[in-house]
Amino acid sequence: MRFLCLLAFTAILQASTHADLTQLFTEWREFQRPRMVNGVPDYSPAAMKQQYAGLKKWQQRLAALNITGWTVAEKVDYNLVRAEMNGLDFDHRVLRPWARNPFFYRAIFASESDTPLHEGPHVYGALELWTYKFPLSPADTDEILTKLSAIPRLLTQAKSHLTEDSKDLYSLGIWLKRQESKALATLAARDPKLAAAAKEAQTAVDGFAVWLEGREKLMSKSSGIGIENYNWYLKNVHLVPYTWQQLAGLMERELHRTLATLKLEQHRNRNLPELAFPKTAEELDRRNNEGIDLLMKFQQDLFTVRDYMNLDRLRGKRQLVASDALDVFSNVEYRDAIPMKTHAVHWIEKQRLDQEPHPSLIRSSRLLYNIWDTRSEGFATAWEEVTMNAGLFDQRPRARELIYFMGAVRAIRGLADLKFHSGEFSLAQAKQYIVEKTPNGWFNPNGNTIWVDMGIYATQPSYGTTYLGGKIAFDQLLADMKPMPFKAFMDSFFSVGVIPMSMVRWEMTGLDDEARKLGARQ
Repeated sequence: MRFLCLLAFTAILQASTHADLTQLFTEWREFQRPRMVNGVPDYSPAAMKQQYAGLKKWQQRLAALNITGWTVAEKVDYNLVRAEMNGLDFDHRVLRPWARNPFFYRAIFASESDTPLHEGPHVYGALELWTYKFPLSPADTDEILTKLSAIPRLLTQAKSHLTEDSKDLYSLGIWLKRQESKALATLAARDPKLAAAAKEAQTAVDGFAVWLEGREKLMSKSSGIGIENYNWYLKNVHLVPYTWQQLAGLMERELHRTLATLKLEQHRNRNLPELAFPKTAEELDRRNNEGIDLLMKFQQDLFTVRDYMNLDRLRGKRQLVASDALDVFSNVEYRDAIPMKTHAVHWIEKQRLDQEPHPSLIRSSRLLYNIWDTRSEGFATAWEEVTMNAGLFDQRPRARELIYFMGAVRAIRGLADLKFHSGEFSLAQAKQYIVEKTPNGWFNPNGNTIWVDMGIYATQPSYGTTYLGGKIAFDQLLADMKPMPFKAFMDSFFSVGVIPMSMVRWEMTGLDDEARKLGARQ
């Protein structure tokens, strides 16, 4: 009888298919979402304890699947699900955003992120204001009113859940709530039907910010997660085949490379006129639109540009800002409109995700815990130099200086991320490092970018390294590929989906050295 049972169990294991994985993934996503109570996600200690206890069963179910004989693409999907489960595990063991991170309790997103999902952890069910079209339909009005009415309840619960000392994360939370207050005030003025609820939500947000200020004064502990945790996160959640130490070396090397090349470019262009600022808002808009048109035409030789692909969202009338009020990337944009547009390949990628979702439900669902970051940010950063080296700036050589400037800034931000989480930098020191290290003094210490950047990097460890870490991985992939037309390579690259670069390389080349280093199941 025992022998027959063993045979039956073995048969079950042998019967595992990709469809089994997809079904498990669908159920897993339902489990991962917090329970909603009176319109508010439940992140109470009891709920989180119950969720963490249940996670082990999901990991066991996944481990029980027999993936022998699966294709590389199917095995990649398996390891993506495994990474998501590790992400929830890390949230419970280390990040605990519901208990230590006020930034987590983000109530409203006024604008869309250019990445597959919003950067960093945040509560489930936040008001995604950018998804609504004004004037609002009655149904949309009711939906927004429902979400606005939940904000005071959410923040009341947050006060009881936030129990851990994490001074820098409180500083970031205070800044965020001040931004949310402005967004809610704008919303109240925009639609009379929403005014009362928006003002009530704003009052709750303002009160929460005052509460955070009082709590912050009592705190002293570093918010970094430490190198050991950082390394575990890289390997097991983000599937990055580097350690903290290796990334620090890569960031230093990229900083030296980009700064040195910037100086050589400046020498090469020494007899050319400096890049001039636009004199009027009309000139700014004209440059912007011409840059979009030129880039979109140029990219037709680099990958298959579908009819739905465009950068029209970047068009539109803007006000001219004084030069001393510019921030780091507007300093680039005002000198030449095209370099920043190359990074906006993000938007084309998002259009592809919407219009041509990957056949795998796992990949088309957009990975949680920002597991896509090396692929999304790394590729967009790589695309800056790809287009430059392919000839985009042959007729505007001074724009090449801006590409290397942006590379240096990303190396600097990567090092700030690393040193913040190792405990070498506090939030204030990380911000100061970024501002002081950035060439030309172009990083505005009083601008929003420094807060947005550190808000992401402090709450989403390693994100600051993904721009150049992912770019280096893209360079490696291109070097590893067998000779083929570049356009065919890019189309194949896009077809794999927005997943970690280590998994892209395994699937496209068949090389499994990184997968083995990461402990991926094969």
